Amino acid sequence: MRQAGTYSGIVWGGISGKTGPHLLPLARIKKIMKKSSEEVKMISGESPIVFSKACELFIKELTQRSWMVTIKGKTRTLSTEDVASAVLATDLFDFLVNLVSESAPAPLHPKPPN
Repeated sequence: MRQAGTYSGIVWGGISGKTGPHLLPLARIKKIMKKSSEEVKMISGESPIVFSKACELFIKELTQRSWMVTIKGKTRTLSTEDVASAVLATDLFDFLVNLVSESAPAPLHPKPPN
């Protein structure tokens, strides 16, 4: 079986290889940036790259904190409730509290009785 090489599209940003060494598609990020405001007319070439990296770091951090909640709950499947608990427990994600508080009003991993 052939393994992906160093410059393979699988290793470097998707099967098409159009995204370069980034995990997220730069064209999609640029499109979202343009639709964010009518005042945005032009976007420099470096801006989508910076946003791509910022999104990657955000997703990584949220996933790691959510996984810690999953482990504390003694399960091995990451669920929506675990992500909501991670958001509610972390000051860094306060801007997401309104999004998850509606979907997770009850305690997510109640402690078992002793």
